[in-house]
Amino acid sequence: MSNQYISYDVTKTLSKLLIQFLEGNPELDSFYGNKSKIEDFEAQIITKSKNFSLEKRQILVDVLNRQYDHLYPNSSIFERINLLRHPDTFTVATGHQLNLMGGPLYFIYKIVSIINLAEQLQLKYPNNKFIPIFWMASEDHDFEEINHFSVGGEKIQWKKKCNGPVGRLSTQGLESLLENFKKIIQNTPYENELNEIFKDSYISSKNLSNATRFLVNRIFGKDGVIVVDGDDSSFKALFSPHIKNELINKLVDSEITNTNIRLNKIDKNFKIQVNPRPINLFYIKDGLRERIIQKQDLFRVLNTDISFNLESILIELEKHPERFSPNVIMRPLFQECILPNLSYTGGGSELSYWLQLKSYFDISKVCFPILMHRNSAVITTTKQIHKLDKLDLSISDLFLSRKDLITKITKLKSSQKIDFSSQITHLRKQFNKLYDLAKETDASFTGAVAAQEKKQINGLLYLEKRLLKAEKKKYESSIEQALILQNLLFPSGNLQERLLNFTAFYAFHGEKFIKKLKSEMNPFQNSFSIISL
Repeated sequence: MSNQYISYDVTKTLSKLLIQFLEGNPELDSFYGNKSKIEDFEAQIITKSKNFSLEKRQILVDVLNRQYDHLYPNSSIFERINLLRHPDTFTVATGHQLNLMGGPLYFIYKIVSIINLAEQLQLKYPNNKFIPIFWMASEDHDFEEINHFSVGGEKIQWKKKCNGPVGRLSTQGLESLLENFKKIIQNTPYENELNEIFKDSYISSKNLSNATRFLVNRIFGKDGVIVVDGDDSSFKALFSPHIKNELINKLVDSEITNTNIRLNKIDKNFKIQVNPRPINLFYIKDGLRERIIQKQDLFRVLNTDISFNLESILIELEKHPERFSPNVIMRPLFQECILPNLSYTGGGSELSYWLQLKSYFDISKVCFPILMHRNSAVITTTKQIHKLDKLDLSISDLFLSRKDLITKITKLKSSQKIDFSSQITHLRKQFNKLYDLAKETDASFTGAVAAQEKKQINGLLYLEKRLLKAEKKKYESSIEQALILQNLLFPSGNLQERLLNFTAFYAFHGEKFIKKLKSEMNPFQNSFSIISL
């Protein structure tokens, strides 16, 4: 069955601002750089070439070779890494938290999006090389957001007390999760392969960063994906001028506050994704990641006794750049400083906060990447599509609320016209004549006419609801079938991609599932995909 596409406007899964961005609203042009068309990458290549030195490329290659030491020898990986030395090689990036087994399904969609993007760019610009990059959010510290994944209707959760950057966390204690995972996926066609993936990634790795790198390499290594961990002293040394600038001049706060005001003028309902702080940096060590704040002439590390004056904190930065961690607002600038990167692929919320960053990039003199919206999808089966057809429904109907879906089915099936709008229109015309009559009498009569009109219209609306309720009972079977389908494709009222882990599908289809995604998803297709397995 061929792939289907649904407009994001229909799915109601993106904000109004993001839809305007995807549609190319010129009011948003100043909030990003080049547009997300394949033709626009030519200009991006030229701009990035002028702003990324061979010295930075050498540092990137050296760090990546070191970060990949823990993986089994694989010459193809190191060949791809070493391509980054050359000025004609560029990256296209995405990123994610270090969720166990990737966490929600859109982890996979992000990576598929950049793989396909790199392949299409390679065809369009054969004189260059393009490497898909997965950036690990290894310096995050919100363990509760990453310590679980959902499969088989169950939540597998790692219960552990911890502090500091999550990428440095030891994987000790994950053996019990492997046993739970085995029970959930037992008797599925690819249970042994998945058990091996979990074991090799998490039981055999010393920390969560290494485990995530192994996982991504196990699934996507053959597609050329390289994993980058920003938690590295050499990377931080490259970024240290911007860290110093933040400590002294506090550019983030002023620039992004002004940008937020401008965005709200375009869309008053725009939800600010990230708000700047006076200082947008953390101080990190093993087991420690706390905000840096300034009180008068002292820089303090929250919830510790650590403090610096300006001179001593700049000395600390020079000696130990790895102890300074950018927050969510500064992280994109960090990424673009150390990668020869052309684009960033993210979800709706991510792109919303990237739109807040353009002026900060400009004043920092760092090339702003092309913003690409990741692919989104609902995974169905041919059997489920046939059931929808029998119910005279389309997949887009399942994006309706439960109440609206029930109403739609009832109205579709009923031989009665459950719509009293024509009667209400007729009633309003009759009352218009009464209003004309009232004008010739007094105001009290006009009020009486208005009250009676409201009463009778409410009476018709009540009768419509009673008729709808009566008809619903006749079609309970069809309604139940539709709601079962809706719950299967939108578990607990959520998009699959936000709740289910990729193993829910891999357990039954293996690598064919990944290949199906790669064959059906198009990084330049700004619509919601319906993919049938």
